[in-house]
Amino acid sequence: QVQLVESGGGLVQAGGSLRLSCATSGRTFSRYAMGWFRQAPGKEREFVAAVSRSGGNTDYADSVKGRFTISRDNAKNTVYLQMNSLKPEDTAVYYCAASDKTYLFRLATAYDYWGQGTQVTVSS
Repeated sequence: QVQLVESGGGLVQAGGSLRLSCATSGRTFSRYAMGWFRQAPGKEREFVAAVSRSGGNTDYADSVKGRFTISRDNAKNTVYLQMNSLKPEDTAVYYCAASDKTYLFRLATAYDYWGQGTQVTVSS
């Protein structure tokens, strides 16, 4: 079992930045590819970014490419999402997730463990 706890959400003005963190415990962190997803009110959960076990490979949704950066620190069992140039449409609950699959996936069903989420609100 892997426990995931997100932090770093909050209220920020458009154009601002936030850094989300997801601390994990339980089984070996480096065994898992990690992803970030988000869900806005009335919308389905959507893929944001993913990082491979070693951190060497990343994938981003087109909507965040160039603005968000996913990274991980296997020594600290933590994955990060640096969010810059935030827009009101980035407002959502952000979730981190862990996958024991070899490749990076954008499908939520490929992920085995989920955090509780952290709210990000971007005001215009």
